Amino acid sequence: MTASDTLRESALALSLTVKDVQKSLAWYRDVVGFAVARTREQEGKLRSATLTAGDARLTINQDDGVKGWARVKGEGFSITLTTRQDVDALAAGIKARGGTLDTEPADMAWGVRLFRLRDPDGYKFAISQPRPS
Repeated sequence: MTASDTLRESALALSLTVKDVQKSLAWYRDVVGFAVARTREQEGKLRSATLTAGDARLTINQDDGVKGWARVKGEGFSITLTTRQDVDALAAGIKARGGTLDTEPADMAWGVRLFRLRDPDGYKFAISQPRPS
């Protein structure tokens, strides 16, 4: 495969299935600080919301329960958001708004400072900031 044959994306958008879309929307918007781009209702109930944070795009969708309510979500992967903002200030803001961090901000060997957290369904996120060289 040559370089011209490889995938070259310009953006990445994620879609996650959540147990309680209202609860998840409140967490992403009010605790973490995502902006709501749009919502979709069906039969008067919120079914999905598309959220943005800079160029990052995330859609959360109400789980319909067809695959069982007890199934574990978010196992086996982590979503990393990279920002130029001060991650220490972001982490402090999340905690001030009632959020819980899995790890406090720390410098990593690969040249970033990051902290980790989980959404109400257990999806894992890392928010990182490049360290100056």
